[in-house]
Amino acid sequence: MSSQRSFTYGNANIQHSRANPAKRLRIGIVLTLFFLIVSLLLVSCSNEEGASGEPNSSSIATSNSERTDTRHQYKPDAHTPTSAASKQAINSSKPGQIRIGFAMDTLVEERWKKDRDLFVKAAERMGASVVVASADSNDARQIQQAEQMIADGIDVLVLVPHNADATAAIVNRAHKAGVKVLSYDRLVKNADVDLYVSFDNEQVGRLQADAITTIVKEGKYVYIGGADTDNNAHMFKQGVFDILQPKIDSGQIRVVYDQWSKDWKPSSAFQHMREALQASHNRIDAVIVANDGTAGGVVRALQEQGLAGKIPVAGQDGDLAAAQRIVQGTQTMTVYKPIGKLANVTAELAIKLAKDEPIETTRQVNNGKIEVPSVLLSPVAVNATNIDNTLIADGFHTKEEIYGKNK
Repeated sequence: MSSQRSFTYGNANIQHSRANPAKRLRIGIVLTLFFLIVSLLLVSCSNEEGASGEPNSSSIATSNSERTDTRHQYKPDAHTPTSAASKQAINSSKPGQIRIGFAMDTLVEERWKKDRDLFVKAAERMGASVVVASADSNDARQIQQAEQMIADGIDVLVLVPHNADATAAIVNRAHKAGVKVLSYDRLVKNADVDLYVSFDNEQVGRLQADAITTIVKEGKYVYIGGADTDNNAHMFKQGVFDILQPKIDSGQIRVVYDQWSKDWKPSSAFQHMREALQASHNRIDAVIVANDGTAGGVVRALQEQGLAGKIPVAGQDGDLAAAQRIVQGTQTMTVYKPIGKLANVTAELAIKLAKDEPIETTRQVNNGKIEVPSVLLSPVAVNATNIDNTLIADGFHTKEEIYGKNK
């Protein structure tokens, strides 16, 4: 007589017989298949949780007992030096070679591409190596990029801030690592910046206002500034109103519209100019704009109303498109800042900072925390009468680029 016993798994009652090996084999196969199916179902559920955005074992990293969700971690783009790329650039430097990090706000505008190329060329000519990153006007990205450069062993950081206040964190972290910071063209606010190299930005605004008030001595003015987060934009505006304010007080000039352009976007300036024209029923006598990129947006709005070339427009930066508009008559002037000289001076001073060599400066600029030692270069007003002797003579643009090949 064979003895039998039964056991229950889940809701299934299975008869197990010791006397029937074939039956035991079949039962074993069934159980194996059952466990395999259950395991597959559990794995599938786990993957579905990850795909749906809920945390699973692969999306959670534990460090120092803190939970990190990788869905919210920064992912570098094409402009960001990843750890490997940054380290490769720095490790490729020769023994004893100064390593410079150049953390830029943006490379969208023409002038910043020129700054990058001229600075890298100057620094390399002086024996240094440079790693460059563009933050695409993103505060968090710029901080991450600068931290990466510092972690990878740069000797000095040259910083073009997107946000004058937010980038104070970069200066603080650089100093903790023993890295000095040079603020390039734009000033970092509320931080112990080691050196500031730029142009006299208030003088830029004064040159703009001088040029336009010479043409339009009285009437309705529009001022369209740059990014409110950029300290330079405030300095340009201060210079403009140094000239305009006495004329406003006397009643000669009335500023009927005054707005900032978000992130220096031409599209923002375009919309502002549209609003100004609509509010004044197209009765505008002059426009001063914070740079040539935004001036392009202003001219486009004027073209819509058939007013391009009829209303004087001032910009600054010496962009090629602005130079072309000047010879075409749709933009009155620009302010040329010889960035070749800026790049050369900055490269030389950055290397001195890295070597702890003394730097003599005759100017200081208050950034809200300290009087920052500063080197301020002189800008130049450019219009149709001197464009050949400035932008073209310096090789900033060619005659063919500005006038066309047939000129």
